[in-house]
Amino acid sequence: MHRVSRPAARILLLDAAGRVLLFRFDPAGRPPFWCTPGGALDPGESYEEAARRELWEETGIRADPGPQIARKMAEFITIEGVPVIADERYFRVVLPPDADPGSIDTGGHTELEREVMRSWRWFTPDELTVLDELWYPEDLPDLLAALV
Repeated sequence: MHRVSRPAARILLLDAAGRVLLFRFDPAGRPPFWCTPGGALDPGESYEEAARRELWEETGIRADPGPQIARKMAEFITIEGVPVIADERYFRVVLPPDADPGSIDTGGHTELEREVMRSWRWFTPDELTVLDELWYPEDLPDLLAALV
């Protein structure tokens, strides 16, 4: 199967309690799954620029994504049905201590995101390990442990 190259920026958004924000995807014809904020780069965009843009569009938070903390290659079929090989770069963003973790603003979501990203939640690493739905990246608890 031919796979399209998909460079993407992903954000490990942490609150003051060390929980990570995940969005629940509920695509038609597939089991639901949870994923970090982020997405594909726009043409000519750097990974850092995409991380900043995606953070703003998906959460309403304006912040510097800081340096890249991880890189992963992943093969999957997008929600639109396109087989891809994704070069995903991960960036860590921590909410300021006085920020309200309940104030995530999804007003910048695209039409497709509004259809499939129906909810969001903050997770501790322990909560992830007992979650009965898939989450990505699959080694997220290890990534989070490396940040502590």
